Amino acid sequence: MSKSYGVFPEQYELIDAGSSAKLERWGEIITIRPELQAYFTPAQPLSEWRKRAHWEFIPDSPASLNGRWKALRPDATASWLFATSAGMIVQLETSGNKHIGLFPEQEINWRFIREQLGPEKRFLNLFAYTGAASLAGRQTGAEVTHVDSVRAMIDKARVNMEASGLADIRWVVEDARKFVQREIKRGNRYDLVQMDPPAWGLGTKGEKWKLENLLPDLIAEGMQILQRDGTLILNTYSPKIELKDLRSLLQELELSRKSETQELWLKTTSGKSLFYGLIARIRK
Repeated sequence: MSKSYGVFPEQYELIDAGSSAKLERWGEIITIRPELQAYFTPAQPLSEWRKRAHWEFIPDSPASLNGRWKALRPDATASWLFATSAGMIVQLETSGNKHIGLFPEQEINWRFIREQLGPEKRFLNLFAYTGAASLAGRQTGAEVTHVDSVRAMIDKARVNMEASGLADIRWVVEDARKFVQREIKRGNRYDLVQMDPPAWGLGTKGEKWKLENLLPDLIAEGMQILQRDGTLILNTYSPKIELKDLRSLLQELELSRKSETQELWLKTTSGKSLFYGLIARIRK
């Protein structure tokens, strides 16, 4: 089985995981967050985690992203700046869900983006969240377009761009698939496209969709906006999509010979291994 173990940004540490949770250090701030993939026993009990952590997220239900953050120490700050080893600076904060503004396992893609891009290249970041991949692309001097349907995420990404000493990222508040379909009609092409869709979501008319149903169309449409020799990066976290399913789909789309697929894992400081989804890199 193809596995890739990500390399942490310098100030991030996955300390321990287990009992459906993970203990992480973000610079000087330590958090406890739910993690369904951590179904094993942690190296240390949660009682010991709580002695170290500043914050613990308490979900509304076991599988819910929503809930509340509980301060465990008097010096727990709700918002702070985090610097990666590549010089990207991201504002992290506790909010109404378990995410705090960065997916550190994506460092493997940030490195790939910097290797592939340069001043004459064009990069499209879809489902772009708070923009770490956009920052990585802009660091190379490439032309970067950042697309997310949530304006609040665009605002956060703009803050991160400015904190990182960067400028001139193009911001687009729009449904990612709708934007791609418009780009196909306009004939616009990119050297590198990253697609980071959620496992489920709402369409432009409020209809619910599941990634496993939309994935064939997302890939096919993404390939249409690539330049010759361009690359599509696909990340998926859906529990309904396994590596064999992704490889089978790429074979059906006649893309298997031009693609690389792998599972993404991170290792904790305590020696545990935690699964973080799948990555595909598909060349045109």
